[in-house]
Amino acid sequence: MFGLRQPIAFVLDRSLLLLGGAVIALVWANSGPGSYGVFAAAARFAVNDVAMVFFFALAAKEIVEATRPGGALSSAREAAVPLVAAAGGMLVPALIYTAGAAATGHVDLLRGWAIPCATDIAFSYLAARLVFPPRHPAIPFLLLLAVADDALGLAILGAFYPARHVSTASWALLMIPALGAAWWLRRRRTRSFWPYVLVAGAVSWAAFFAGGLHPALALVPIVPFMPCQERYHELFDEHRPQPSDTLNVFARWWRVPVQIVLFFFGLVNAGVPLGSIGPATWLVAAGLLVGKPAGILAMTWLAVAAGLGRPGGVTYGDLWIVGITAGIGFTVALFFATAAFPAGAALDQAKMGALLSFAAAPLALAGSRYRTRRRRRASPPPAR
Repeated sequence: MFGLRQPIAFVLDRSLLLLGGAVIALVWANSGPGSYGVFAAAARFAVNDVAMVFFFALAAKEIVEATRPGGALSSAREAAVPLVAAAGGMLVPALIYTAGAAATGHVDLLRGWAIPCATDIAFSYLAARLVFPPRHPAIPFLLLLAVADDALGLAILGAFYPARHVSTASWALLMIPALGAAWWLRRRRTRSFWPYVLVAGAVSWAAFFAGGLHPALALVPIVPFMPCQERYHELFDEHRPQPSDTLNVFARWWRVPVQIVLFFFGLVNAGVPLGSIGPATWLVAAGLLVGKPAGILAMTWLAVAAGLGRPGGVTYGDLWIVGITAGIGFTVALFFATAAFPAGAALDQAKMGALLSFAAAPLALAGSRYRTRRRRRASPPPAR
């Protein structure tokens, strides 16, 4: 058992279960598309709408601690910057996609303008953990940017691509008691995280589902109510002692189960026919891989120039890497593609563009290593 501990830790630390699930999905979807389609359709709700609740909860934990006193985003002026950057990271990709479709005469593809607006929280965050060192402030910056991007994306889905009726009244009718239950648990100083999950979280999930919003975000408004020490800790950091407050115990308990969830997340969502490459593929890929970093950098610069504070410890070089990493738009981009196009060539091409956005991960890693080498060359040699 001791011999297996190190390889298991290696797999978990590098999120290889997620990547393994995605690779298996690609092979399965291209070798047995019929059976894969049946499996994915049967498992998608359980994985995407239920199990992924806990991944987004752990992402929310990172944001909660980063915005507390002493965290990387504790200043309101600094926390506003990733929100502005998220808007730029949606606007510029949409403009690139729209301009490219119009310039090449593919007006039939204009309906997919929102596809490259997406940032996949799961994949982008996990790629950022491979690129940046532990507790680097760029990681919560990316998380807050991605959550804001996802929120804006849900608004776009509801306004421009409604799959079913979005009911704000239904959402509020259930969300108010969910938040009330979470507040009551915190007021009673409930230390176990299970009542927050099984009571407040369950009602919150019902609120998102009934309101026509993505129920995977159900624990995001509940997590801030869990008691937490006024210190910042990196998500999934197992290399140093963690405190015993409710929020950190919750994160520690769910660390391994969430990695298993991410395996199935990749398995269910990554199966795309590899031969489906066309104009929509390149429009989506260009919007994500070029438009995302350009929009995030430009809007961050404008926000800082307007007087907002760039988060401490985050350089413009870091923001360039963050922008590239945010170009992974896989899951949400697939949602947009399915909503924008009916089954057919355009939909398959757009899905391939979303798949190609995975190139952002090695690009970000290469860019990070290039910056590291340049800093080493520029540093003066140590005095003898």
